[in-house]
Formats: sequence, C-alpha cells, structure tokens
Amino acid sequence: MSRRTVALSLPPWLAHALRSQRGPVPWSAVTRGALSAGPLLLVAVLVDRTSLGVLAALGAMLAGINDRPGSRRASVKRLGGPALAGASGLLVGTYAGEHVGAVVLTLLLTGIGLFAGGFSAVGPVASGAGTQLLVASAIGAGMPLPEPGWQRALAFLAGAAWLVGLRLALPTPGAIAGDYRFDGERDAVAAVYDAIAALLDATGGPEATARRAALTAALDHAQDALAGPRLRRYASSAAERRLHGQYAAALPLAEAATALAWAGEAVSARVGEGPRRLAAAVRDNAHTGPLPAPNLPHARLRSRGGTPIAPALRALDDALLHAADAFDQAEGSDLHTRRRTVTDLLRTAFGAGGQEYGLRVALCFGASVAVAQALHQARWYGLHEHWYWLPATAVFLVKPDLGPLASRVLCRAAGTVLGAVLFAGFAAVLPRPEGLVALVALSGALIPVATRHFAAQTAVVTVLVLSLVMVGGEPQASAGRIGETLMACAIVLIVGHLPMPGKRGGGVRARLVAAGDAARDYLVHVLSESGDRAERWTLRREAYRTLAEARGAIAVSAAELPALARHTEGTDEVAAVLERLVDTTTACAVHLDDTGRLTRRHIEQLTELLQEFERGRGRVGLRAIELPVAV
Repeated sequence: MSRRTVALSLPPWLAHALRSQRGPVPWSAVTRGALSAGPLLLVAVLVDRTSLGVLAALGAMLAGINDRPGSRRASVKRLGGPALAGASGLLVGTYAGEHVGAVVLTLLLTGIGLFAGGFSAVGPVASGAGTQLLVASAIGAGMPLPEPGWQRALAFLAGAAWLVGLRLALPTPGAIAGDYRFDGERDAVAAVYDAIAALLDATGGPEATARRAALTAALDHAQDALAGPRLRRYASSAAERRLHGQYAAALPLAEAATALAWAGEAVSARVGEGPRRLAAAVRDNAHTGPLPAPNLPHARLRSRGGTPIAPALRALDDALLHAADAFDQAEGSDLHTRRRTVTDLLRTAFGAGGQEYGLRVALCFGASVAVAQALHQARWYGLHEHWYWLPATAVFLVKPDLGPLASRVLCRAAGTVLGAVLFAGFAAVLPRPEGLVALVALSGALIPVATRHFAAQTAVVTVLVLSLVMVGGEPQASAGRIGETLMACAIVLIVGHLPMPGKRGGGVRARLVAAGDAARDYLVHVLSESGDRAERWTLRREAYRTLAEARGAIAVSAAELPALARHTEGTDEVAAVLERLVDTTTACAVHLDDTGRLTRRHIEQLTELLQEFERGRGRVGLRAIELPVAV
C-alpha cells in the first residue's frame, strides 16, 4: 500500500495533526526572534532586574508567535493589538490575584474568558488579542513577582514593542532589491498579478477552481498588507500612491480572468504573459516595458457550449491597457475595502458565533482556573508557585482558529512532553543563567519556523517558558509542566464535547451567513446594471473574502471528531454553491459591461444556483437570497 493511500485512510482529526505547512525558512523572522526575548532577558539579568526581564521576554515571545509574513504596516496591528490586550490582562490579573480570594478570582477570570472568547470571533487580530488577554491575566494572577502590576504591564508591553521595533527597522530580503519602505506590500501586490497569470494558464482545465481560490487569497493578503495603520488616512507619498494604484489595477484583471475561467474555454498561453510582466515590474519597482499585444484576435472565439468568450477577452485587454497606464502614474486609488463599524464588530462578537465561542472559552478557562486554584490551595504544587500554567495552556487548546480540538490536544500533549524532556536535558548541562539565556534566544529564533506545526511550536515555547521560569529563580519544573498540560487537555476535551445552549456550529454558520449576505449584495448590484465599478469591485472583494473565511472555518470543523463534526454537516456544499454563484455573478458583470444583456447560459446558471442554494440553506439555517429583479 502506498504512502498516499495510508494518508487518505486516516481519520480527518489525525490527518490534520500530522499535517504541517511548508515553505522557505523566514530568515528575517528568525533573526528578529533571536534578537528579541534573549537579549531582553540578558540586559535584565545584567542590571539585576531579572523578574522584569522575564515579563519582557514573555511579551516578546507572544508577539513572536504572531510575527507572520506580511508588510511592516500590517505587522503593527497584528503584533501591537494583542500586546496591548496582554498588558491589560497582566494588569488586571496582578491586582485581582493580590486582592481577591480564590472563588472571586475564578469568577472574575471566567468572566474575562467570556468576553475574550466572544471578541475573538471578530477576526484573526482580535483572536490573538483574546488569547494574550487570557494568558496574561492568568500569569498576572499566579506569577509571584515583587513588582507592582503597572510595572509588570509596562515590562510586558516593552518586550512586545521591542519586537515591533525590530520588525519596522530591520530590512527583509525582498526590501534589499526594491524599496525598503514597502517590502511586504510590494511582494503582496506582485503575488496578485502572478496569481492572475496562473489562473489564466489554468482556464479550461481542472486546476482552474484551485487557481481562482489562490487568487482570492493573494488579493486578501495584498488588501491587508496595504490597509495597515498609517499616520494619515490616505497614501501620502508618490511611491505609496503608485503602489495603491497598481493594486487597484489588478482588480479588473482578476475580474476578467475569473470570467474566462467560468466560461471554461482554454486560451492562448501568451494571455498570461502580460500579468507576469506586471508582477515583475511591481516586485522590482520598475517600469513595465513593452507588454504583449492585445488579445482581440482571440475575441472571435466561442466556447464549445456556444457562449461567447469575446467579452471576457476584451475585458482582459482593456484591463491590461489600464494597468499599463496606471503603472506609469503615481496616482493613488481606493483599496476597495469595506470599513467595519463598531456596530458590525459588536454584532459579530455577540452574535451566534461569538456567543458559542465565548461560552466555550469561558467554561474551559474558568474550569482550569478552578482546578488550578484547588490544587494550589491544597499545596499540590509544593514549592512551585506556577498554578497559572494550567489555565494558560487551556487557552491555547480551546482556540478553534488553531485547528480542530482533537488535533490541538494531541499536538499540545506531544509538544509539551518533547519540550519538557529537551529542557530537562539542557538544564542538566547548561551553566546558569548564561546558558539559559542563550536557550531563550535560540528558542525565540526557532518560533517562526516552529509555527508551521502546533506540536513543534508547543515544544519550542515549552523550552522557552521553562528557561524563563528557571532564570526567574524557580527550580526545574518539567514534570509539573507535563502534568498540568495533560490536565488541561482533559478539561478542554470534556468541555469541548458538552452540550451547549443553542445550535452547535454557530461560528461556521455565522461565517456562512456573512458570505451569503455578501454574495446577495454583489449579485443585486450586478443585476441592477449600476455603472459604479468601484462599488462593484468592493462588493466582489467582500464576497470572496467572506467565502474564504467560511471555507476555512468549515475545513476546521470537518476535521473535528465525529461528535462535533456532525453539527456542521452540509455547510461545505452550501459554501460551494455560493462560490459558484459569485463566480457566475462575476461572469455576468463582465458580459453586461460588454453587451448590455445576459446570455441564456448566464441566466440558466444563475437560476440553477439560486434554486440549489434555496434547497440547501434550510439545513444550515441561512437566509434566502431575494433579488429585486427577475432572473
């Protein structure tokens, strides 16, 4: 039996636990990791403020977990937002641990878990903020340190700020060849044009659907890279305005490429040359040079089904010419993103998905705090004052955006055992504290690579945390770390399978509802034949982005144990229908621009998809898509 056959026969939750991400080593992130927690701890030891150095190193470590590929601008929010939440949690946890008893402390931390869990449903940055809020509140309440709460919070925040400063100051390999200021942004925009070319190459073949999904991911990444925080609301430099214009010029090209993929007819290989040259121009910050001749001779072709592909080819030519013109100018453009209001954020946090998420996190976090407090009061820990490990571990285990529950538990347990055993070996031979400081620096450098697999990340973080604990003056605690991790795994597994009020799978359904609403808004706009293309591209981006988020949540849910996975059965089929509906809407938009009317194939496809959606939406509790015009 082949390795492929064996892999396919594994249950989804186990297959997910064995799967890891691949890619080149992020050497720039490795360098930042090596220069973050270790040097901070070394300085603190030299000036005899070791406890503050431990907290600063913790802040840098947690920020390092969020240090993912992307632009400098986006990294400020991705690293800084969770760090602020962590500092707040450390402040609240410290004063609560000093002034309230075990019962009140447990109730307080459970309430924080309810808030952080619901807030985590807003998005990835909010989820990171919720994680650090809970972890830091447990550490603040349980870590015995001489400093007052405000000094602890400042030290934690200073550690995270140090890593943010390294991210902003140090060049990356991509920045050396181009513009230092826009390394991540430039690469992200260039990747969009590469993805367009790849989709054009796959048009008419079996890879077209996967290439269209890759194009959506590239557009999402570029949007996030360019939409990060800035001192001014709009792009203020000529180089930045030009980069914004280059991103905006890719949207009509992506639209035309999607319409060609929908038509299902293969096109000439040279059609993708134009987007590739545009990608090279963006990446090298250079002029485009001569582009391939327009594709109008191919516009006379008709697909095998009788549907003309000429409108899509003409749209591609027009978009290519428009892009060439935009590349020669320094004019900014809208990023075509919809700003989420406070009302939208509150609706997400307190909606079905946020309620289920918040309740699950609160129960797991609260139960782990209660068990840890009971063991602590009974002196089960002996001389080790680290009861916060149990609830802090439960926080990472209960986060669904880190993978399916069974996979998280298995990886966490295996990674903790491996990390604790490795640390025990290192601690037996390394000098103190200099050897442990070096181990912290090495672990910080390994975190960006270890994030590709949850077990590897857990092992590295375990080594780093145990090193910090020993530098802080506590004895070797590998055995206790393993025991508390196994207890946290048991708590999360039990609570994760308890019946909950309301309908299970609320997070997946909430994302599907958002995707359905976005698809409806996009379809209504296109069928109304509005001439506002900027609004159309904004609605199209929103439709594809929400669909990608729903697809990700569905994939995680499908890899759960059967007792949990059954609550979201049928959602994948509904998402697939919505995806085809949005693709068809894009093809309709391109055709309406060219001819002013839809073909029979467009109308039949829309009617069939709307009927299919209507049949499936009831099973997962989605709203109907009602159109103001007849299809």
